[in-house]
Amino acid sequence: MTECGVEVSEDLVRHLLREQHPDLAELPLHEVAGGWGNQMWRLGDDLAVRMQRMDTSPDPQLKERRWLPLLAPRLPLPIPTPVRSGTPSERFPKMWTVMTWVEGTPLDHGTIARRDHAADMLAAFLKALHVEVPADAPGASDFGTHPKDSGDGFEHFLGAVDLVGFGFAEDDLRAVWDDAVATPEWPGPRVWVHGDLHPANVVIADGTLAGIVDFGALFAGDPAWDLGAAWLLLPEGGASRFFDSYAQVDEAMVRRARGLAAMKSLFLMLMGQNGDRGLPGGKPNWGPLGRSALDRVMKGL
Repeated sequence: MTECGVEVSEDLVRHLLREQHPDLAELPLHEVAGGWGNQMWRLGDDLAVRMQRMDTSPDPQLKERRWLPLLAPRLPLPIPTPVRSGTPSERFPKMWTVMTWVEGTPLDHGTIARRDHAADMLAAFLKALHVEVPADAPGASDFGTHPKDSGDGFEHFLGAVDLVGFGFAEDDLRAVWDDAVATPEWPGPRVWVHGDLHPANVVIADGTLAGIVDFGALFAGDPAWDLGAAWLLLPEGGASRFFDSYAQVDEAMVRRARGLAAMKSLFLMLMGQNGDRGLPGGKPNWGPLGRSALDRVMKGL
């Protein structure tokens, strides 16, 4: 169900395609497991239909339509690129887009075996992405602020997660967060930032990174929001390799990235708890991923 109560079914997706893109309507179609803000349907071998589900604003998909075709050609890993636009209709009053399919297994259902290769690929991807933006690039919203402006989110996750049961001390986490809060603001220039790199938003193949997906949070701002992926995505020891390969960092960036990675690890753990309790939005497999990521964060580089 979408947040407006419409059930997204194969029949609905085919109806929309026949209505707006009939040349695609008879391609094989099947639902892709996962997704929260959007629901994905594989269309043929090379395409996917991205159906807005829990997102209440069309802005994330409009942003992807506007900017991903410009970013994709210069990035060293595949990303989904919009190829057809779907418009809201009487039967489905929300946004939908036909995009290229990025082949691979989502990392929240797989494992990185080639740690150093994955660290180098992540560094190469982010170096290519983190370039100065045009004047009309979208700014940060709830994603992208300095850690000192994200304290409410950190406190919410910290209070909601069973830290003691997983062997973490609240004071230790607060020390990492407070260290990030104490850093100076990113001095610029504003660069492209994915903003939401976590295991469900990257895909792997042959034991290493094979693509990056879900750019709904894309913004121009502080690259530290992406650098935290070194702890969230890579096995132990991968963060050190990543920062050596990325190279374009100073101490303050690493400290901000580490604090943000701690907050995102708590978010993954909370989503795992929700899944265990049968609550809406739960992702049971995210809990262990968040716990292992937080362990890497607490160990540092």
